[in-house]
Amino acid sequence: MKVFFPRAALAGVVIATSVGIGYAFAAQPHMTATIGMLRSARAELASATPNKGGHRERALALIDQAIGEVQAGIAFAGGR
Repeated sequence: MKVFFPRAALAGVVIATSVGIGYAFAAQPHMTATIGMLRSARAELASATPNKGGHRERALALIDQAIGEVQAGIAFAGGR
């Protein structure tokens, strides 16, 4: 059996995939795992003594920022 795909329809699939529409509802297992790892790292840093010249506190803030960015990436892709 021969399957016929109109060129315009096929072009639409290629364009949709190239702009991210094809991935809009895909699961985000790596991004989700990253959030867990960042939260674990944050907990370890929070447990450390605060005598690091402000670097520990800066690292905590950067981890919070990273978690926010990963969550924004998941939301952008339409994930959970």
